[in-house]
Amino acid sequence: MPASAINLRELQAPIKARYQESPDEAVIECTARSAGSDLSDPLHCTVSLDSEPSLLLRSGAHAGVGGTGDVPCSGDLLVAALLACQETTIRMVAAAMGIELEAIEITATATADLRGTLAMSKEVPIGMTGIDCRVRLKVRDDGRGERAQRLLENAEKYCIVLNTLRNGVDVKT
Repeated sequence: MPASAINLRELQAPIKARYQESPDEAVIECTARSAGSDLSDPLHCTVSLDSEPSLLLRSGAHAGVGGTGDVPCSGDLLVAALLACQETTIRMVAAAMGIELEAIEITATATADLRGTLAMSKEVPIGMTGIDCRVRLKVRDDGRGERAQRLLENAEKYCIVLNTLRNGVDVKT
């Protein structure tokens, strides 16, 4: 993977200046909406994102609760969001630090006991009980090995989805 062709510091400088001047402009909203799928099908749904309304995401119940397994379940989308955020953050931090990535491989695995969501036991929690995220990087050797470690530490520090999952967030329904 060649060095980044994008100068992130240059790209982000005016953005940071604008947020310094007007902190309210730094507050964003990410919105997903139901996208009108067949209501007679209890196993599937379609979602659109305000950021890209023409992109429709199909999802469905996991096969472990009766789904058909033909589309990603919501747990798949959750780990995909974590992975996408981590990889993008690693790439951006590497570019900002001037570190050339040679390879990146991330695997995110969430674990849940489906007996909880199937109301089979009050002792079994409903929801994911853990997420294991493995990151493997290969960076171009510049003789400064500590930079790769700093890259990973900074990427974890600035990854929005990772920190949301780790710290929790107030969700209203």
